[in-house]
Amino acid sequence: MPTPSQTEPARLTIGELAQRAGLGAETLRHYERLGLLAPAARSASGYRLYTAAALQRLGFIRRAQALGFSLADIGELLALHARPEADMGAVRAIAAQRLAEIDSKIHDLQHLRDGLQSLLAACPGHGPNTDCPILAALQGQTLEHADG
Repeated sequence: MPTPSQTEPARLTIGELAQRAGLGAETLRHYERLGLLAPAARSASGYRLYTAAALQRLGFIRRAQALGFSLADIGELLALHARPEADMGAVRAIAAQRLAEIDSKIHDLQHLRDGLQSLLAACPGHGPNTDCPILAALQGQTLEHADG
């Protein structure tokens, strides 16, 4: 005859689940409120009780976050994952959109880098601050305006 632990899935309290997932309990509650994590069953004393499936789902969420997906995107990906008959094109579209956002950020960061590199190249690194091209640029002036 099977023991209760063999017939019932193991239950984790919110603290145990948070510890295993490397997250805070408040984060788990937040995910539950957003619908990313299914509402937990409750013990007789009202404690949230989660199954191992919740831990797997949190792993999915954390890996998606590591790739830069928003929580809204993650919700869509989870919904698609729950529907095996759904076409993978929808998943690909979400990933392609995320890649486009990353490419845009890289482009913006490259412009920031180029601007800062130009300021550093213009600054001799010695002398009075009144002649500093970095400070002049931050004030919206060119060095010529600062002198004149």
